[in-house]
Amino acid sequence: MSETDTPDDDNQISDDDWAAAMQEQAAAEGLTDPAQPGLADESPYQAKPASQLFPDFGQSGPKSGSINDYDMILDIPVQLTVELGRTKIAIRNLLQLAHGSVVELDGLAGEPMDVLVNGTLIAQGEVVVVNDKFGIRLTDIITPAERIRKLRH
Repeated sequence: MSETDTPDDDNQISDDDWAAAMQEQAAAEGLTDPAQPGLADESPYQAKPASQLFPDFGQSGPKSGSINDYDMILDIPVQLTVELGRTKIAIRNLLQLAHGSVVELDGLAGEPMDVLVNGTLIAQGEVVVVNDKFGIRLTDIITPAERIRKLRH
């Protein structure tokens, strides 16, 4: 900061400074057409056609619905939950829980467990033990039509 500058002078940026910076950035990114110098004065950015901004997913191959269409989503992680049962409990009773306490759930012994993906019921199954770890054997897959029907009721 020089002796003639005040703190307020440094914080004030004029519209001309912004316009110059925007034109410089547009020229660096190739967004202005140098053959049309007047165009850069009116707007520092020109709209690019959508075909240059985004890839065309509609032309993925000779036929739509091919296995390549699914490759894009195969590595997206989802939360898989197996629900044993639920219950509602008052905070008073929750605070009284200790080591060895038993909480009664609404699920019945031997009843199928619900399998949820990101909170949506997709299947039911039974608990199995594999190499000292719990697992679930799917016994019923919920079809999309059944999921929609359950949402309406």
